Amino acid sequence: MIRDARAGERRIAPRGKVWLALGGLLLAGCAGQAAGPAASWYAEHNGVAPAGTRIYVCHAFGCALKTPFDFTPAQMRRLKAILAKGRASPEAERAAIAEAIAWSERTIGPVVGSDKDVGGLDLHNAGVPGQMDCIDEATNTTSVLSVAARAGYLAHHKVASPVARGFFLDGRYPHATAVVRETKSGAAFAVDSWPHANGIAPEIMPLEAWFAASG
Repeated sequence: MIRDARAGERRIAPRGKVWLALGGLLLAGCAGQAAGPAASWYAEHNGVAPAGTRIYVCHAFGCALKTPFDFTPAQMRRLKAILAKGRASPEAERAAIAEAIAWSERTIGPVVGSDKDVGGLDLHNAGVPGQMDCIDEATNTTSVLSVAARAGYLAHHKVASPVARGFFLDGRYPHATAVVRETKSGAAFAVDSWPHANGIAPEIMPLEAWFAASG
């Protein structure tokens, strides 16, 4: 930014305008991704889409390892009961989604070895079985929610494609999140499991706020 002393106003230098325009295009592009289905995400990020009640749990960073996990009938009933708490409103359902994802991580963790997964940026764990980066987390959260949606457990949201933010040049580390979209309003929300350790409820916020975050 530069200041125009004569007008008492700040003007954006041409180079700054270019970066702001680029940032706006990237933001619009990511927001557009959230409108689409999640199927293309799996193909582009080394994942495997869920089939029936089976998901393929990504771990070791970037879906380097994929371990199948089958939800039992009893576990599906538990998932349904948790999400049923959110029938009253979209806000209530988002709270139930957070609880359901935390429960699913605690359920899946001992089976695939991710029960000791740490949260946040931990590059020293890259390639370690059971440890997850944001690509793993976004994929796994999307898979669990997709199973729930196909079973008819979601009343107010659809599962959208995960999205990414940050590209180093804007000073932010690349990061990805799962996304749900309200069926009536169309509003999109990030469901971000990456900042926290295994079994802790994910952060859920409007997607615009997630894109604007600096972390």
